[in-house]
Amino acid sequence: MRRIVADRFRRLFNRSFLLHRHHHNHNHPPFPASSSLTSHYPFSPYRFFFSTPFSSMASDSPFPVTAQNINPKVLKCEYAVRGEVVTLAQNLQKDLLANPGSHPFDEILYCNIGNPQSLGQSPITFFREVLALTDHPAILDKSETQGLFSADAIERAWQIVEQIPGRATGAYSHSQGVKGLRDTIAAGIEERDGFPANPDDIFMTDGASPAVHNMMQLLIRSENDGILCPIPQYPLYSASIALHGGFLVPYYLDEASGWGLEIPELKKQLDVAKSKGINVRALVVINPGNPTGQVLSEENQRHIVDFCKQEGLVLLADEVYQENVYVPEKKFHSFKKVSRSMGYGENDVTLVSFQSVSKGYHGECGKRGGYMEVTGFSAEVREQIYKMASVNLCSNISGQILASLVMSPPKVGDESYESFMAEKGNILASLARRAKTLEDAFNKLEGVTCNKAEGAMYLFPQIRLSQKAIKAAEEAKTAPDNFYCKRLLNATGVVVVPGSGFGQVPGTWHFRCTILPQEEKIPAIVSRLTEFHEKFMDEFRD
Repeated sequence: MRRIVADRFRRLFNRSFLLHRHHHNHNHPPFPASSSLTSHYPFSPYRFFFSTPFSSMASDSPFPVTAQNINPKVLKCEYAVRGEVVTLAQNLQKDLLANPGSHPFDEILYCNIGNPQSLGQSPITFFREVLALTDHPAILDKSETQGLFSADAIERAWQIVEQIPGRATGAYSHSQGVKGLRDTIAAGIEERDGFPANPDDIFMTDGASPAVHNMMQLLIRSENDGILCPIPQYPLYSASIALHGGFLVPYYLDEASGWGLEIPELKKQLDVAKSKGINVRALVVINPGNPTGQVLSEENQRHIVDFCKQEGLVLLADEVYQENVYVPEKKFHSFKKVSRSMGYGENDVTLVSFQSVSKGYHGECGKRGGYMEVTGFSAEVREQIYKMASVNLCSNISGQILASLVMSPPKVGDESYESFMAEKGNILASLARRAKTLEDAFNKLEGVTCNKAEGAMYLFPQIRLSQKAIKAAEEAKTAPDNFYCKRLLNATGVVVVPGSGFGQVPGTWHFRCTILPQEEKIPAIVSRLTEFHEKFMDEFRD
């Protein structure tokens, strides 16, 4: 069995070597080249072979399912946001509870994941009132309810309950979602964009992630099918491409221009992929960016739409941070709006837009609500998309309700309007202040540069590490940015994610830090990180 595993590794390594050699003369290879395969191949199976000791892969396992006979695509899948550093943080948290005072910090400060309410953000009152009433409609007509809930929340709950099969949130719905809720979402999209939206184009999902998986499952037929993805990227995309057996075709965002998305880079990487026999099916664009925080200009978006039209690519538009824009000179424009404003109709551009209740100002991650708007597909393909949705029966009803509320919040004249606008405004203003404070703090650190967070929930600073630090990381058999993040965690309790989990230009090192810890916690994060960084740089100075 060990010989079989070793042979498998050699085949994978040889394939990787050939790919790397082919791309050697290009500015950016499809995956970063490195003296350490495991440190720079976050989307590949090679990390498994380097990190798993042969002793744990023996053939005399008492279990019928082993690491050798599970789906190899699972082994290839990586998800850094909940990876090694987070596991270490969870172990430290347990140790702090069992042994108070055993570490140089008294709490773990999680800056690794976009999970606002876990870090103290309050839910939007109107949304939760409607959810409570729809979950227990028996109280809707009780007199006490009038004094506990706002009138518009009660009215909205009545409307929604009447739309749900059996008037029960515990019932299955239509596989695309409750029709009345899709009507509401389509109306919200139309109000946002100024162009018509069809509720039959809406497929409601448990957050945006299942929608992404659905599209990858639809588009990827074999390892010769590729998906153009930004680097850095949100690891959902590399993970879903790996799970569905496709090929990630990277295009590099330009850090020097504020993580710009350049059409010549798209064209270059598309041509390189084609020359290797890769059939590129789609282009992923994350706007606002994750982990990079940039907001695309409308002109840039028009060029992207034209590129997809000319190259026959499906445009997969991740727009889950559309409410998170913090700079006055930038505004969010959906790709649907941009394409329609260019004169492209339903059959001209194939576009899938993803939205989620997990982000924005609402941060309802645990409610698992979201949708994809699917346009530009033939009727026979739409039937297949519906069939895939039917296999899962339906998404959860509470998430569907929330998605409709996000796209149709209280309006002027509604009882909840002023309190809603105050809650929303306070959250977004606080996020903008936190982003600016962390950005300024990172840029004051020796050897660190950080672009402005124009939107989303993250900063992605670059850290220039000494050769001494890089050598220490190699000796520890880990990527240099992972080495830095682990040292930061052990010294301060601050959890960030190494940039190697998102992809980065070879020879550069980054980490992703969320702006989500509550505002009163930010000074502690800044002071802890600053003190650690100064000591780290002194310890590993060349």
